[in-house]
Amino acid sequence: MSFFRNTLGFLLAAVALVAYLSYFIVDEREKAIVQRFGEISRTVEEPGLYFKIPFAESITPVDDRIILWENNNRTVQDKDSQVYIVDAITLARIKNVRLFRETLGANLEQAEVRIGALLDAALRQTYGRRSFDQVLSSDRATMMDEISKQVHSEAEQLGIEIVDVRIRKTDLSGAVLADTHNRMRSERNALATDIRSRGEAFRTRMNAETDRLFIEKTATARKQSEIIRGEGDADRNRIFAAAFEQDPEFFGFYRSMQAYQKALANRDTTLVLNPATEFFKYFGAGGQPAGKSQLQVPQSP
Repeated sequence: MSFFRNTLGFLLAAVALVAYLSYFIVDEREKAIVQRFGEISRTVEEPGLYFKIPFAESITPVDDRIILWENNNRTVQDKDSQVYIVDAITLARIKNVRLFRETLGANLEQAEVRIGALLDAALRQTYGRRSFDQVLSSDRATMMDEISKQVHSEAEQLGIEIVDVRIRKTDLSGAVLADTHNRMRSERNALATDIRSRGEAFRTRMNAETDRLFIEKTATARKQSEIIRGEGDADRNRIFAAAFEQDPEFFGFYRSMQAYQKALANRDTTLVLNPATEFFKYFGAGGQPAGKSQLQVPQSP
């Protein structure tokens, strides 16, 4: 009876062990490779509960998530032989688990090394086709697209899908960086000198134009003033002539008063004239000259 119980217990344990070894669970974050005696019998790409042959089949899980690989301090050269230090990242996913197992043994570390080598070659080729200005310009998006396509085509042969490739940083090496700074400084100084010289030329041109306009406008204004002054003098003479024609005696008296005012404008003026002259016509009584032989006329205060 005891032997029967022991045998039954052993059989139940064996059945439980076989049942335990007959199934496996695939997580939603992974895929699985089923191998029978070391050979791939099938692949499982959907999550769930699956069965296998105990002891004959083994399971190799493969990560189905997007994998981030960093590739830093990559040394590349452009077509002008200038050296750059590039940091890049690669986003990848295991697409074909069977091919991934056959080429890389389903080893992610080995996959990272291979993808890094492919990325390094793509970086060298892409940078080597461009000049300094193209490397450090907005052409970087095109460069990343070229690198991604090149790595993607070669990574497919390893069962890996390249989701994206990004260049995080592009730095010049020490000596090249100093030379670049000097060249950029020289270019900016030359540009500043050119802008300054053009500004000076513009200022000279504007000053000359301003002087020309000033001379022209001044000459025009002087010409107009002379014309207006001449017209005024003509009107004045015409008015005087009309007044002379209406009353010649009054006109003579008025002109004589103006002559007296101008001749006696200075207090120190002394006139020694014959009183009988026409100049003193209006100094005598009744419009006749005074009877003195010598007349001294000081200016009234």
